Amino acid sequence: MSHPHVTFSDLRTAAYCPRKCYYQRTRETDHNPPPEIETIRTLATQYERLLESPVAALESEPIARPPANYQRTLAETHERLEKRGEWKRLCNPEQWNVLVSGKDCRGRVHKVLTEPLEPVLVSTGSPPEQGVWEPQTVHAVAAAKALAWEHETVIERVWLEYPAHGVIREVQLTTRRKARYRRALRTVRELDGPPARTTNRSKCESCEFAEECGVRTRTLRSLLGFG
Repeated sequence: MSHPHVTFSDLRTAAYCPRKCYYQRTRETDHNPPPEIETIRTLATQYERLLESPVAALESEPIARPPANYQRTLAETHERLEKRGEWKRLCNPEQWNVLVSGKDCRGRVHKVLTEPLEPVLVSTGSPPEQGVWEPQTVHAVAAAKALAWEHETVIERVWLEYPAHGVIREVQLTTRRKARYRRALRTVRELDGPPARTTNRSKCESCEFAEECGVRTRTLRSLLGFG
């Protein structure tokens, strides 16, 4: 039996919180990203300029670190990737913002690299201390599988860029990561009712569905020890 394509965003959300994914899919919500998202993503097209700009000029850029710290981090990223021969291909990809459709999922890949063929995803958030966040791992596997399906080849690596922080990381498609992707895909396809609430209540703090979901988030009163 054939299934409709699952979007990258649904997979990513399901990996984070299946119940949130259910609400997003069954409620009228605005799926258009706010303008600042695209402004941050644009930084991923301007690394060379950001490296060469006077530090003071970075004050007006949508970066998430103090300008001097940002430029130093980006310079370290540049040096590391330049030594490996990866910097130029990341700055000058074969294609930008490509819609890809695989056997099971579809969505946009922000950059497509060649020789070897590899997708790049641009995150507007903050990176973890090491590696990438688990929902982004699922997203990365989905992007690799969709791009590989279109080109009838095998892809074993995806790049994750955090341009507001000057950080670029790679994700190898390990057996464990592919298993996480398959679990998320199965979760989305089986969403015929609200799944159990997450036990990680920190995820509920900023969720727009927290009230409807019925979780008790930590209010300022409780954080201060009064509730």
